[in-house]
Amino acid sequence: MGRGVRAANLVGGLVLAVLVAGCGGGPQEVDLETLDAATIYQMGERELETSRRSQDAVRYFAEVERLYPYSEWAKRALIMQAYAHHKNREYEEARAAAQRFIDTYPADEDAAYAKYLLALSYYDQIDEVGRDQGLTFQALQALRAVIEEYPDSDYARSAILKFDLAFDHLAAKEMEIGRYYLKRKHYTAAINRFRVVVENFQTTTQVPEALHRLVEAYLALGLTDEAQTAAAILGHNFRASEWYQDSYALLTGQGLKPEAKGDSWLARIYRQTIRGEWL
Repeated sequence: MGRGVRAANLVGGLVLAVLVAGCGGGPQEVDLETLDAATIYQMGERELETSRRSQDAVRYFAEVERLYPYSEWAKRALIMQAYAHHKNREYEEARAAAQRFIDTYPADEDAAYAKYLLALSYYDQIDEVGRDQGLTFQALQALRAVIEEYPDSDYARSAILKFDLAFDHLAAKEMEIGRYYLKRKHYTAAINRFRVVVENFQTTTQVPEALHRLVEAYLALGLTDEAQTAAAILGHNFRASEWYQDSYALLTGQGLKPEAKGDSWLARIYRQTIRGEWL
């Protein structure tokens, strides 16, 4: 590399540093139309690295798109807009930018990351059981898309973990409602919620408690066959859990024991999952 080229690069770097340092009020203080796409993009990256909030970075990346549409830099800037919005917890904006990238560059190597960001923008809003479950369903759908379309990617591996947690979140919501009904002695309504967990969320951490609550609810209704069967399933699959100990104590306190009895929906589950009798 010649001395003149090195000098030009050094001057260019100093100019960029001065521009970035002097634009605390945002991109509007710099005439971005006089700069090339790479420089504006680098200014956006610098904002992401040095600023706690990412609005200025988003504006720089948006300007790259506006001034240099359909360029390689515009493509990079679009995915970075999605990332910057997500970093700033602007989840709707992150989803919009990620979806725009997917629609515009569906075959690009960064499409997997865009779909992961889209899913993550739903997932990161699932922060408490009481939230609207619509976001959880959307997160599950978006995470499943990443898993199915990019199964060998790091994004898929991360999506699988988050999918399991989001799935558990839905089960936790059913449990919350079921406990609400159980506390108020609305036993049939409570049973319906716990049944959903046992039948539809078998892989979640909520199942042991759901089975124990079924024991409680059925005993309260005097339906001892169902209570004993629920405890039998609980004992077979989660014998070491505190929920089984509690169920066992409830039953033995009434002269009963965990065992499959009758022909209820629980008895069918027992026959299918424990005895392997599917017909």
